[in-house]
Amino acid sequence: MSTITAVNITILGSASAQPSSTRNHSSLALRLDGDVWLFDCGEATQHQIQKSSVKMGKIQKIFITHTHGEPLPITHMHEILKKFATLGDHIFGLLPVLAGRLNGAGGMIEGIDDPRAQAPPEDYQPLEIYGPLGTRAYVRHGLTYTHTLLGAPYVVHELRLPTDPQNGDYTELAPHAYERPGRNIAQASDGLWHDIYKDKLVAVSAAPILHSVPCVGYVVNELPVPGKIDPKKYIPELKRTKAPMSVMGRLQQGESVTLSDGTVLHGPPRKPGRKIVILGDTYDPSPIASISEDACVLIHEATNAHLPGIDPNTKVSDTYEIVEERARSRGHSTPQMAGAFAKRIRARKLVLNHFSARYPGDDDVDENARRIMDRIRELAEGTFGGDVVCARDLMSFDVGPRKDGDLMR
Repeated sequence: MSTITAVNITILGSASAQPSSTRNHSSLALRLDGDVWLFDCGEATQHQIQKSSVKMGKIQKIFITHTHGEPLPITHMHEILKKFATLGDHIFGLLPVLAGRLNGAGGMIEGIDDPRAQAPPEDYQPLEIYGPLGTRAYVRHGLTYTHTLLGAPYVVHELRLPTDPQNGDYTELAPHAYERPGRNIAQASDGLWHDIYKDKLVAVSAAPILHSVPCVGYVVNELPVPGKIDPKKYIPELKRTKAPMSVMGRLQQGESVTLSDGTVLHGPPRKPGRKIVILGDTYDPSPIASISEDACVLIHEATNAHLPGIDPNTKVSDTYEIVEERARSRGHSTPQMAGAFAKRIRARKLVLNHFSARYPGDDDVDENARRIMDRIRELAEGTFGGDVVCARDLMSFDVGPRKDGDLMR
């Protein structure tokens, strides 16, 4: 396959710190044709997957934006629990998803022969996990101390900051039997993590974004795709070839073809592919701006909003400035802040996400919820000026190929 045909985003959870009856903890699924990549994996993500059209068996990669907790060396289980006890709304669902995806099970009675008690063959392709410092230790300790056996391997790659240890696994616990050695990825001199994953069709880069703890934003870039071709332009030359359809196929991919008489035919120049920017929690994502420009879709949190006359929980003494300052002090954003960043990077579409539990997620059926979410959307539109959507659990939408004029430059 030379291009990605279908790109789809499914919101599995759109809540912030606390889930509600209508919003689950943070997670979204990005589908690239048949493959599924998860971004964050909050509590009950496995349950949300079962409610959606996302197939558990198709999950190939999981990207974690942040873990919460103080970055202390982890050597014992009580320390890892202490580290993550503050808040794990972006990672607490990771272990259940791993066990479900990789055919996990509890420890077996001694003497019973179970292949999951042995390491898998080396030719098995591992499920890949990317995340900040501590992700590998969290997974290793969780699987080890729950005596979880897996049926396929996994690997954890960590994005290390300059203040982080650059080597080692951040724990003295031995690797899980099904764990493959992962990379510790250092930042480049520009502060970015370039091409942490790349194949012939897509590349992923990342950057630290500002939150109350170290946090990461991810940029998924479809590599340049074939431009629009006018077959009539090539008809006279193609008539002189023995395999016109083969030549046309190569031209459609942007290649140059030399005919037997020396004539060189040039396919149309390739054009930028789709770009999807997925941010974790943040009050200022400026460090990722340079690689986010002209995004087809920007996923940006909007945890808090000032909604006088609409949200009954709005304090009489509050102003927008007070709400923004409160959000910033906790490492979060308002709809206006999200809209301003979307405008800055010239995004085509802004999806607001990670809402406070006070904002209901059933605006498709409840009139009061609709008024609240419509106002949140309008606030973001006021600073963005473009297409804004408020995320709702199990919402799913396609990201179409770029069209001429998509780029605003």
